[in-house]
Amino acid sequence: MERANQFVGQSLAFLDAVERASRAAPLDRPVLVIGERGTGKELIAERLHRLSTRWSGPLVTMNCAALPETLIEAELFGHEAGSFTGATKTRQGRFEEADGGTLFLDELATLSAAAQERLLRTVEYGEVTRIGASKPIRVDVRIVAATNEHLPSLVDKGRFRADLLDRLSFEVVTLPPLRAREGDIALLAEHFGRRMAVELDWPNLPGFADKALERLEKYGWPGNVRELRNVVERAVYRAEDPERAVETINFDPFKSPWALMGGAGPASRSQPDEEEEAPAAATASSPSPDGVAADLDTDDFKASVTEYEKALIGHALEKHRYNQRATAKALGLSYDQLRHAMKKLDLSASADG
Repeated sequence: MERANQFVGQSLAFLDAVERASRAAPLDRPVLVIGERGTGKELIAERLHRLSTRWSGPLVTMNCAALPETLIEAELFGHEAGSFTGATKTRQGRFEEADGGTLFLDELATLSAAAQERLLRTVEYGEVTRIGASKPIRVDVRIVAATNEHLPSLVDKGRFRADLLDRLSFEVVTLPPLRAREGDIALLAEHFGRRMAVELDWPNLPGFADKALERLEKYGWPGNVRELRNVVERAVYRAEDPERAVETINFDPFKSPWALMGGAGPASRSQPDEEEEAPAAATASSPSPDGVAADLDTDDFKASVTEYEKALIGHALEKHRYNQRATAKALGLSYDQLRHAMKKLDLSASADG
């Protein structure tokens, strides 16, 4: 979920987490936000900042996993010119940038042991020392940190400092995964669907077919709200007909009759896409209309592949009475992709051809 978004949800699990963040916001204490990827941790951090007395100050975000270990300390605490190779001028760190406001540390569990030690000193004494400097600088910063790891377990394994965890865990807001948010999937699907309909200049969103909603409800959502947004927006833009309820749901955009070898897609998918079952079945059998097994002996690979594609698409066209939209759907292609393939393979659009 992006910062510009608002909270959307009505389940008790979700509302309880939002309420806990709202109650902790006015207190000038650190807060830990725990949740799986895509549950909205950054959005909670923004809420903590906007509802605090620091709302007029800066909200500075740092993804601790996005930088190599050698640069994290310099990013957090700043550095003096010449303090290390490449440090051509003095630079403020994120703590100095967030002075008077909030510093959001995402992926906290990835901090190195050295960075954890320096962070602990900053939390305890309210001051930072730039790399290469001898004098500390006073900072007034509230820390909000987020992770998808179980930090007490990391403490037991020696990968996270227990004293730092004690300092940062005044309040812990744990966000529920989407699969636990009863009633929110349909609500979010409608929200994201309407947003995409506006982007497509549709007069309104025709809604989702019952079967499509059922599939959305049954899916496991390993990527949570972020994944749901992608799936819904993709389904709406591919629907093409603004007057007809959205029927086709594609959970895996990498699934294709021409997918590269090495796997069918993410192992986390809990169910196949109905529109993709047809091409999978077709490739397992003969591409020819009469059902004769394909001859695997060839001395011209490209020509054989071309003939295979031509037979496969030709058979599908005949099966669907040359209805190109129905054929494209059965093969897991867009209408434009099918038209392009027919042109390339010199296939006729009618039985007479």
